[in-house]
Amino acid sequence: MPPAVPSSVAVVIDPGDDAVHTHTALAAHHPPSGRITLHPGPGSTSETGLAHDLLAALGKPPLLPGRFPAGRQPAWEAATAWITALPVTRLTVLRAHRLTARRTMRLLQMRALTGIHLTLVCHRPHLPAALHQALQTADYCVTADFQAARRHYYGTTAPVPSPAAESARPADRWLTLSVLDRLVSYDSPAPCTAPCTPPPITFRHRPPPTPLTEQTARKVARRLAAVTAHPRLAAALAAALFTGASFQQLATARPGDYDDAAAALALHDRARYTDGCASHRVPPWARVFLKAAVCFARLAPGQGQHLLAGPHDRTHLLRVAEAARMRPTQPPVGQRTGPVGRIQWGWRERKEAQCYDTMLTRHQLPPSS
Repeated sequence: MPPAVPSSVAVVIDPGDDAVHTHTALAAHHPPSGRITLHPGPGSTSETGLAHDLLAALGKPPLLPGRFPAGRQPAWEAATAWITALPVTRLTVLRAHRLTARRTMRLLQMRALTGIHLTLVCHRPHLPAALHQALQTADYCVTADFQAARRHYYGTTAPVPSPAAESARPADRWLTLSVLDRLVSYDSPAPCTAPCTPPPITFRHRPPPTPLTEQTARKVARRLAAVTAHPRLAAALAAALFTGASFQQLATARPGDYDDAAAALALHDRARYTDGCASHRVPPWARVFLKAAVCFARLAPGQGQHLLAGPHDRTHLLRVAEAARMRPTQPPVGQRTGPVGRIQWGWRERKEAQCYDTMLTRHQLPPSS
């Protein structure tokens, strides 16, 4: 994926720290329209803290679940991946006069990778030394005119109020999705070590997953977007919902297995535990998650070569699904085991296996006397 052409950087001078600048920039914040306003938390000067603030501005939890090399969360990589995949074109950063040179450089590097229009609002009469130093590497313009500043905050799009009925947080109501019944299946597909271009999926040993209705797909996409900042985990759960694949098979996908132009995802199974290596069509609602996962894999190669999930991600993936209030088919009340309220993963598959074992036992020949 070639880097986007860098867009311009604008510096807004607000010498009197006028509240109208802050209020106007905050009012412009509307991610569905492509506008993000970042108001960095006070008291923090760390680069990771700024990335967490940016993830929060994108509507995501700031922390990424999982284990990471050297204990460093790839928060900047995740934020960059989401901005690349989402229709976000403008980022306004308030209190830019408080940014360290390193934090400003991080923003400039992300701008160069994503092509986002970056506006830095300096609530001082002059640029502080740290900001001036960092901007020496950028092509930027400076304005103190409020109307010009407003155009930078909004771009050419008209203000769009956030709909009151659409909450970004996962709803309390559970979505019981039979397509998740096999997520913790016991099959053991292996990834391909040689180049593999699999054909479209032909379901030979299991019925094809039932496509989500348009209404359910909207709910799923909204919940996935809000429940985790980890592009791989969000993409893995999205893939499970349109492929019906197990966690083990999701782990066979590599970054090159998603073809954005064809909207196709390849999953591998060279031993043919299920349907062999096959390509799955990616529905429109899921493509943003796959795009973010591909970008994240490119930016954070130290996270392994997995596109969707790694060997240690199973528990984290299940917790993401539960946090999004999505679960597989649950046993009837009288057949539930374990603590009340705990989601039972794999119940349907265990039930089918027990029925199969019972059938085999009944058809066995009686022992010879």
